[in-house]
Amino acid sequence: MQDIMLRALRCEPTPRRPLWLMRQAGRMLPEYRSLRQRYSFLDLCATPDLATEVTLMPVQRFPLDAAIVFGDLMSPVEALGIDVQFAPGPVVEHPLRDLEAIRGLLRPEPEEIGARVVQTVRQVHAELAGRIPVLGFAGGPWSIAAYLVEGQGKREFPTLRAMASASPEVLDELMARLAVLCGDYLVQQAQAGAAAVQVFETWSGLLSRPDWERVVKPHLRTLLERAGAAGVPRILYLKHSSHLVDAALDLPFEVLSVDWRVDLPQLQKQLGGKRAVQGNLDPAVLVAGPERTRREARSLLDRTAATGHIFNLGHGLLPETPLESVTALIEEVHAAGEGSGGDAPSTTLAEEAVDV
Repeated sequence: MQDIMLRALRCEPTPRRPLWLMRQAGRMLPEYRSLRQRYSFLDLCATPDLATEVTLMPVQRFPLDAAIVFGDLMSPVEALGIDVQFAPGPVVEHPLRDLEAIRGLLRPEPEEIGARVVQTVRQVHAELAGRIPVLGFAGGPWSIAAYLVEGQGKREFPTLRAMASASPEVLDELMARLAVLCGDYLVQQAQAGAAAVQVFETWSGLLSRPDWERVVKPHLRTLLERAGAAGVPRILYLKHSSHLVDAALDLPFEVLSVDWRVDLPQLQKQLGGKRAVQGNLDPAVLVAGPERTRREARSLLDRTAATGHIFNLGHGLLPETPLESVTALIEEVHAAGEGSGGDAPSTTLAEEAVDV
């Protein structure tokens, strides 16, 4: 039922906590692996019919409470005139390392940004017909810049960090362009039917807090403010960033999603029930099997306040995750809502189960 997710995003009481999983559409699913034998990752991302099929795979198999559109962090940069290949991660043949290259990028109109992903959102929204919400997403400016500057994924992105130190004006101009690009991209997804949008700032943890506040935070604020024009909840996801959480709390978002290194009950107290949290079970727990998954999920449920909590992992599902662990997790989260008493609105769990 779409309402349970949207109410949780607004910190309203729900009959149980909504649940979706980062990377739920992808490597863990046998039906996805079968499709990958016929199509490249790039083909799947760039073909709305195929991306729609992949987006719907997990919600057809499991009673999840949201479908996140299948795409890639780098999808919007095509509109800048940048060619990205995958081997298997993003590869940029001509990295952006000087002002001339950055100022030579195209300046797309909003409707030109990630048009195929936006079409996928539109198709998924139509297919789901309001049963559960569609989530749009974009990368944060720092996380996309990491690949554009480095040229490919590399441990701790040394070239990127060197640029932040030696050529801050170059990086600042690139980040400013990416903040506008991704903010407009999220608005386009919301207009196509996304009920909420998530910003993945996956590589923020590479920086110290002072450097993050200087290099990343202003552009992240720009992105989130621009996305706010969509009028849908904004979820900010930070990884490896327990040292940055306090500094991020004054950014404009409705939900803060964190990895398993962050004390979620403490974060709830800091937010004072005014903004929701998302997370944050370690995805490796699911690899340990269904019984361990049940125990760890129950522990997290017991330690956190139910209202304003969207249950998720601290990062994406791992390819080796047993399907039985996902089933166990969902059952445990659903069971936690039974007999929730005063925390539940008038809709009963039995009624809700018909719609999920």
